[in-house]
Amino acid sequence: MKFGISTFVNDDTIDTVSLARAIEERSFDSLAIAEHTHIPASRESPYPGGGELPRQYYRTLDPFVTLAAAAAVTSRIELITGIALLIQRDPIITAKEAASIDLISGGRFVFGVGAGWNIEELRHHGTDPKTRGAILDEQIEAIKALWTDEPAEFHGKHVDFDASYLRPKPVQKPYPPI
Repeated sequence: MKFGISTFVNDDTIDTVSLARAIEERSFDSLAIAEHTHIPASRESPYPGGGELPRQYYRTLDPFVTLAAAAAVTSRIELITGIALLIQRDPIITAKEAASIDLISGGRFVFGVGAGWNIEELRHHGTDPKTRGAILDEQIEAIKALWTDEPAEFHGKHVDFDASYLRPKPVQKPYPPI
């Protein structure tokens, strides 16, 4: 059995470097970092845990920047997006960020993805909540193509790009666990 820490890293808690080192020193197996790009001031979506939205949701650091910092000061723990809100991200940039973390960490990246629950947050990114599942599926397939094909191209309903080169490729083959 493996044990890890899943948390929100933000601007008023333990710093990323100290947290990552402490997790590894205490023999945990992984660090999973949550993502919210922002929290709209006008909220209609209920918090899935019930009650008021916890304070840490308003202050989260970017998970890819956070995991890159953790990768630089650890050598063993898995580094997980828990979860990356993929439909709020550009798939080409995300593929490069994730592959870069996998390279920096020596193949310890795990790509946790999701469609999100905060409808207002999705809408601020131009996403129709009714299409989020289809968008997520296409983005995952496009990212896999970018990680494995050279050149890579993808032509879907929501994601579309012509033949392109993307480096680095992930260390893990054919790509990090999704």
